[in-house]
Amino acid sequence: MSVPGRSCPLRYRYGAAALAAAPVREAETLYVIGGLYGNLAALDAIEVLAAAEPGPVRLVFNGDFNWFNVDPAGFEEINRRVLAHEAILGNVEAELGADGLEAGCGCAYPADVPEAVVQRSNRIHARLRATAAAFPEVLARLAELPMFARYRVGGLAVGVVHGDAESLAGWRFGVEGADAPAGRQWIEDAFVAAGVAVFASTHTCLPLLRRYAGGVLINNGAAGMPNFAGQRAGTITRIALRPPCVAPLYGTVWQGVHIDALAVHYDDERWRAAFLTNWPAGSDAWLSYYARIADGPEHEQGAAAVRSGGGDERPVR
Repeated sequence: MSVPGRSCPLRYRYGAAALAAAPVREAETLYVIGGLYGNLAALDAIEVLAAAEPGPVRLVFNGDFNWFNVDPAGFEEINRRVLAHEAILGNVEAELGADGLEAGCGCAYPADVPEAVVQRSNRIHARLRATAAAFPEVLARLAELPMFARYRVGGLAVGVVHGDAESLAGWRFGVEGADAPAGRQWIEDAFVAAGVAVFASTHTCLPLLRRYAGGVLINNGAAGMPNFAGQRAGTITRIALRPPCVAPLYGTVWQGVHIDALAVHYDDERWRAAFLTNWPAGSDAWLSYYARIADGPEHEQGAAAVRSGGGDERPVR
């Protein structure tokens, strides 16, 4: 039986081979920005990082750039600014204009996520959906977004997805999937099927970087929320021909291309004030997310950067 918030609609499924046939976009420096979640302060900080780069930068938002921005002004600004760049769908955007409500938030939450969290996510999405209904032109543009994108940085093929190599809401690029023996083999096979040496994802909301025999998997976690215990910064992925201008959280080099996680040091006071205006104490989003926004999740930076094995160059720094 399909359960809203836990189900994965069939239209989310594309398969790794679809990435192999996707049109290629060239980049010297690629920022992959997943899970902005309506954080305008984080978007400002990301644009500052991009402006400091010595060469051209392509920004691709790999989904869930909407979430907490249920106020009309916030919804309009996030989408106007994000859609000025390249973007793919996240489950949040995929469900905003969808007919019916059977998928809920479309997160396809696994069984270990408490039902209360799932139900709160469905209600958050319903409120965002009500806001979005007043912006038919935005919804039309979101409906045209692809579910994945393919880039080339130097000689390196990069597959940008929201979930995993198989599905928009897949969880196999999360920590558990990436480190389990069966998960590692599935990812090795996905590199071959997709014809890429890098997968850049988000969705699972916790960051990681892993090297395999066939390539590198990097998940930025969330650009618009803290990603590590005791920290108040988002995280984005940077893939480039040259090393970053700022010290990365961690990273590696594969076939001469730098693959790094960068911290997004946004204005925390401004962001929390904006969040609480829309989601005061006791609200659904406050119950699910405010502790993370204030103190970070129970996830350590060292766990994100652990090397899984394989690869042809130097280990994660």
